[in-house]
Order: sequence, then C-alpha cells, then structure tokens
Amino acid sequence: MMPSMRSAPTSAPTIAALILLTIFALAALLAPWLAPHDPAALNLTQRLLSPGHGFLLGTDELGRDIFSRILYGARLSLLVAVTVVGCSLALGLVVGSIAGYYGGWRDAVLNVYVMNAFMAMPGILLAIAFVAFLGPGLRNVILALTLSGWVNYARLVRAQVMSAREREYVEAARALGAGDLRILLRHILPNIVQPVIVQAAIGMAGAVLAEATLSFLGLGVPPPAASWGSMLNDARAHLFDSPHMVIAPAVGVMLCVLAFSFLGDALRDWADPRASE
Repeated sequence: MMPSMRSAPTSAPTIAALILLTIFALAALLAPWLAPHDPAALNLTQRLLSPGHGFLLGTDELGRDIFSRILYGARLSLLVAVTVVGCSLALGLVVGSIAGYYGGWRDAVLNVYVMNAFMAMPGILLAIAFVAFLGPGLRNVILALTLSGWVNYARLVRAQVMSAREREYVEAARALGAGDLRILLRHILPNIVQPVIVQAAIGMAGAVLAEATLSFLGLGVPPPAASWGSMLNDARAHLFDSPHMVIAPAVGVMLCVLAFSFLGDALRDWADPRASE
C-alpha cells in the first residue's frame, strides 16, 4: 500500500527553486546552442574585458567568454549532481535494505563496521584523498563523491526499512508466501520513498558544492572543460581588478545550491505527516 500523498508545496521559496532549477536545466541542455562563443576558445587580445563590449559577462584572463563558460559549467555541475546522487542512492538502497531488513550479523557488519568507518572521515576529505590518489577527471570526481556520500542514504534506508518491516502489510505479505525480494520491492521500498527523495534533493546541493570545491582545488575536471569551481580558482588573481570573473561563477554556485536546498526543504515539509494539510 502506498502512503497518502498531499498536494505539492507552493510556497514562494519552492516556486523560486523550481524556476531556478528549470533555468539551470535548460542552460545545461541547450548550452551548445545558447553559448555565443566557444567556451574554450582563447583570445588574448580581448582578455579581462568587463561585461559588455560584445560579451554579456565579460571575458577571463585568457579571453574566454565567461557567459559561455557559465552555461557549460551548469551542464557539468548538474551532470555530476545527478550522477553522484543516483549512484549513491542505488548503493545506499542496496546496503541499507539488507542491513535493515535482515538485521543480525548482516546489520552489525554493514552498519557498525562499514557505515561507521565511512562516517568517521569527513566526506569532502575522503573525496579529496580519492581524487588526489587517482588523478583529476570527471569519472574520478563522480566515484569520489559517490564513495563519500552513499553512507547517508544507506543509514536513512536502514532506519526506514527497520521500521517498515514490522508493519501489518509486510506481515500479511510474508504470510501469503511472498519472498524477501518481493516484499522489499513491492511493499517496503514504495512506502519509504518520500524521505529518500527529500535526502536526494538535499544531496544534489551537496554534490554541486563538492564538485565546485574539488575543481577549485584543481582536483576536478581538468582544463579546458568549464567548471564553476575552476573559474573561481582562475579568478583569484583578479579579484580586485576584474571582479566580474568571481561574481558570475560564485552566483551560479550559490543559486544552484540554494535552489536544491529550498526544494529539499519543501519536499521535507510535504512528506512530513505532521505537517498541516
């Protein structure tokens, strides 16, 4: 049985978050058509131009169009966020379901030893160590952030499954001869999907920020690929003489993280059964 669903939240922050995420998604999908210039094209005769002069957001120290790089940076950030959350969620669902449903020694091994071992080290430090060992690159960034983020989903799923496995509908399905896999897929997981979706929305914000952090440290996708974090790193030397180089990618990161955070808060209020109708 699926839980009752309330109408979607329509508060001002939620509407703003949906509008922003729609803009970022369109920018990412349509970047090759919306970008007025090649984001990697160098033009040293037009370096450090302020907004205007034929460039909507100006140019950087190598004469590259900042607006075009912002569009392609949105594509990279959303790709990393969706992939990392998807992989982390899939791994967390498997591990958390096994630990929560079976309990006993399986729960002891997965929860006490494996999950706690990953929780003992801050996620961003684990990701930095992983990428520093394997080298920068999109695949390594995704693997590193998945490795540091899956445990949050696993612990959430474990707690939800442990609560749901004692419900009457699960006992009824078990009495009718349903196997463990069928009970998990048809009865338990559909009834715990709401808190998982909330965690995934908040995890998107964390993934965007983590990717920007790794790129800022030089451990993200290597040049000439456009990344908001690497753009901020390139702009450090021109913070005062060309502040537009800092403002554009900083606002991009801020708005994207803020939009996912607002969406997560709205989904959490929507999924909370104690919230007012």
